[in-house]
Amino acid sequence: MKKISFLFAFIAFSLTSCSSDEPGPQGPPGEPGVNIVGQTFEFEDVDFEYFEDGNFYATIIDIPAEIEVLESDAVLVYRREVIDGTETWSMIPQNYFLEEGIIQYVFNHTASDIELLIDGNFDLSTLDGAYSQNQFFRFFVVPSDFAIDTGVDVSDYDAVMQALK
Repeated sequence: MKKISFLFAFIAFSLTSCSSDEPGPQGPPGEPGVNIVGQTFEFEDVDFEYFEDGNFYATIIDIPAEIEVLESDAVLVYRREVIDGTETWSMIPQNYFLEEGIIQYVFNHTASDIELLIDGNFDLSTLDGAYSQNQFFRFFVVPSDFAIDTGVDVSDYDAVMQALK
């Protein structure tokens, strides 16, 4: 039994004592990468207009000419709110539960503009201007490419594995 214990101790010691602090040889250079960076822009003092016939507020933000938005890109919108002197950012869509009811900030976009909306479940003509005037928004354009449609049934594990080879 002592021989087996000694053998295990010797193997464990010899496997752990082979490390070196010196780096190994440099590998071959890889393919050059692509640096893809999202774009960000802000608009402050945004005022919404009330539309009585639909009971909602809306405004349109033109995307600056130097910002390119492709059909496949994602656009994210954040609304700034200052709470007790601290600047906070909330991603839209965002709900607010008020005494009168619920409002929600939502948006949609094209390659050239972003429409911001305030929708609610009560008469929004009574909405406090703190929610609809002098607002500050930050917009992020996240580059992406459409996925290649391979026609593979992704619910079939074997079909996916075969397509990936």
